[in-house]
Amino acid sequence: MSGATLRVALLIVSTTAAKDPSTDASQDVLSEVLEREGDGKWILTDTKIVPDVVTQIQQQIMLWADIAADTINLILTTGGTGFAVADHTPEAISALLHRTAPGIVHAMLAASLNVTPFAMMSRPVAGVRNKSVIITLPGSPKGARENLQAILKVLPHACLQAAGMDSRTLHAGGVEKLEAEAGVRPTGGHSHSHDHSHDHHSHRHSHGHGSLVRHTAPSANPMSNDPSLGPSRRNRESPYPMLSVDDALDKIKEQTPAAEIVTLQVNRTLPGYVLAEDVAARENVPAFRASIVDGYAVVVPKDGNMKGIFPVVSISHAAPGHVKPLNEGEIARITTGAPLPPGATSVIMVEDTILKTMTEDGEEEKEVEILADNVQEGENIREVGSDIKAGTTILSKGEKISAVGGEIGLLAAVGVAEVKVYRKPVIGILSTGDEIVQHNRPGDLRLGEVRDTNRITLISAARECGYHVVDLGIAADKPGTLEQTLRDAMRQVNFIITSGGVSMGELDLLKPTIERSLGGTIHFGRVAMKPGKPTTFATVPFKNYAGERVTKVIFSLPGNPASAIVTFHLFVLPSLHQISGVSPVGLTKIPVTLSHDFSLDKVRPEYHRAIVTVGKDGTIVAASTGGQRSSKVGSLKGANALLCMPSGTEPLKKGTKVDALMMGGIRAEL
Repeated sequence: MSGATLRVALLIVSTTAAKDPSTDASQDVLSEVLEREGDGKWILTDTKIVPDVVTQIQQQIMLWADIAADTINLILTTGGTGFAVADHTPEAISALLHRTAPGIVHAMLAASLNVTPFAMMSRPVAGVRNKSVIITLPGSPKGARENLQAILKVLPHACLQAAGMDSRTLHAGGVEKLEAEAGVRPTGGHSHSHDHSHDHHSHRHSHGHGSLVRHTAPSANPMSNDPSLGPSRRNRESPYPMLSVDDALDKIKEQTPAAEIVTLQVNRTLPGYVLAEDVAARENVPAFRASIVDGYAVVVPKDGNMKGIFPVVSISHAAPGHVKPLNEGEIARITTGAPLPPGATSVIMVEDTILKTMTEDGEEEKEVEILADNVQEGENIREVGSDIKAGTTILSKGEKISAVGGEIGLLAAVGVAEVKVYRKPVIGILSTGDEIVQHNRPGDLRLGEVRDTNRITLISAARECGYHVVDLGIAADKPGTLEQTLRDAMRQVNFIITSGGVSMGELDLLKPTIERSLGGTIHFGRVAMKPGKPTTFATVPFKNYAGERVTKVIFSLPGNPASAIVTFHLFVLPSLHQISGVSPVGLTKIPVTLSHDFSLDKVRPEYHRAIVTVGKDGTIVAASTGGQRSSKVGSLKGANALLCMPSGTEPLKKGTKVDALMMGGIRAEL
C-alpha cells in the first residue's frame, strides 16, 4: 500500500463561495500544490463547498470519513479558522476527531509564524477520524498553500498509518530512511531553510542561522525581500519581471474585482454612477393630452371651419384639477401645458382670435371670435405618450448618469424613483516614508524631509473623477506600522492607493508587506515605461465584518510626484472604471500633432506631460510642459494630456502625429 496513490477530499468552508463558487481561489491553489509538490502521491477525488454552518461542515466530513465506499485518506478544509463571528470550522472538526494530531498543528503554525506574527490568529485543527486524516487550513489561498507546503512531505506517512498499515513495516530502516523517502531534512542542526518553487513564485524562510536570500534572475524568484534579513541580504535585482504597459493593463483587467450592483434613489447624488440594467418608463409622457400653446380648446367640426364667435365656457390652466367636458360650439381658454377638456380635438392659438365681449365685471372673457379656417384635429396638441411611451427603454445598461446630460430629469419625468447601478469603490490614499511630512506643516524643512505632495494630488485627482476618498495619512517605514495601517485601511475602504516605498531600497517595504504580511498577490511590480517603472499592482484577500472573504485592490505608485500622477491616470483609473462599470475604461485617446521636436528615451516608452490645444483652423497640437524628470513637480503644471512616446535614439520632429491620453479638456488656442 505504501506505493499506492492517496485520495484527497477538499471542503471549502465559505458562505460567499457557497453562493457563487467562482469567488473561490483555494481549490486551484491547493490542487496545484498537491500536483506539483506531492511527488505523484496524491489525487484530489472530490471537492465540496459549504457555508460557515457547523452542521453542514460536519455532515460532509462524516460522508467522506464514515460512509465513503473508498477510503478518503486525507480531508482538507479551507476557511473559517479565524476569529470572526462566523468562523466555526475548528469547533465543527474538533467534535468529530477520534484522535488529535498536535504535531501537525504545531508544524503549520511554526511555518506561518515565520511569515507573519498574525499567524497566531489562526486556529488550525488536525487529527484522525476512522481511517481519514483531517486537517483545517486557512481561508486565504496564500495561507492555505503555505500551511499545506509545510506538512505535505510527511502526510503520506500519517495517512498510511491511519489507514491501518503495519507500523513495524512502515518504520523499517529507521527515521533516516523515512526522511529520505519523504524528501525532508532534520530541523535540529545549525541551519534550517526550505524553498518551494513553481511557475509563479518561490519563497524562502530563514531562521537567522546564516541562510542567505538567493539573488536570482527576476523570472526565477518573483518574491519581495524579507525585511527581517536586513540590507545586506536583500535582492540586488528586482525579482519582478518587467512588463509592457499593455501587459500590465491586461493584468489589471484580469484581476480587478467584478463590479457590484446596488440600488440607489434617483436624486442629486446619482450623477457619476453607471446603470447596471436597462431602465423603462413607468408612465407616459405626457400623461394627458396637453396644449402646446396659449389659446382656446375647441371641438373641430367635420368641415374644419372654425370661423365665428364662440362662448368661453371654461378655463384650463397648467395645474392639477377637474376640467369639464367641451361640446361643439363651445371653447375653453387654455394655457401651455394644460390638459385638454374632455371632448376637445384641437387648440387655436390666441394669435388667431379676437376678444368680442367680456363678463359684466370686466374680469373674464365672455365671447371670442376665431379667425381660423381649415382646422385639423390634433393641432397644437401633445398626445398621451407622444414624448415617451410607458414601457419603452429610456436609458440602457452601461450608460453613465451625468449632471449635465439630462438623465436625472428623464428618470424623474417617467416616474422612476430608484435604479440599479454599479457601486463605486471607496478609495483610501496613503503616503509612505519616514522623510514625508505634511504639506502644510509650518516652518522650514529639516535635512532630508520632503513635503507630501502626492497624497493631496492623488486625493484631488480621485475626487475629480467622481470617487469618495478616505485620507489615510502618512505611514512610517516600519514593517509593523505599515502592515497595521493597511489592515486598518482595508476595514474602511476597498481600493487603496499608496505612493512611495516600491523601489529597491532597504526601507521600501510595501511589496514585502503586501506579500509576506497581508498574504496578498503582486500581479506586477515593474513596468517598462518612463516615468513609473516600479509601479505595483496587487490584490489582497480580506474577511469583512460579515465573515465574507472579499478582494481588496492595492496600487502602490512610485514616490516621485510626476510618476505618481502619471501612473494614477494610466493604471489606477482603468481599474477604478472597471470596478465601477464604466466602459470604455481609462483616459480618452486622441491623435495630436507635435508643435515642436521631442527627445525620446533610448530604452523605455515615455508618457510625456503636455498641453494639448486646438487652433482656430481645428488642428489639435501638443506642446511639452518642460523637463520630464520623474521628480520634477513643475512638469505637471498646466498638463492636460500624456503623450504616448515610443523609445528611440532620434527625436520626433515637429508635425509628427502621436496619440495623446487626455487627462483634461482640450484648450482653445489664445
